[in-house]
Amino acid sequence: MPSHGSITKAGKVRSQTPKIEAKPRKGIIPRLRNRYNFIKRIVEAPEEHSRRRR
Repeated sequence: MPSHGSITKAGKVRSQTPKIEAKPRKGIIPRLRNRYNFIKRIVEAPEEHSRRRR
């Protein structure tokens, strides 16, 4: 099976790319934010909202 270039050149571009530090996160990660919103809206929902929907 022919290959597209030699195996000795594998990873060449990635090793030449300068390392950029990650920016600090602002706020909470989206998965946790969605979980907290679900708990607040659905699990701990006030009783008056659930009566209105029926």
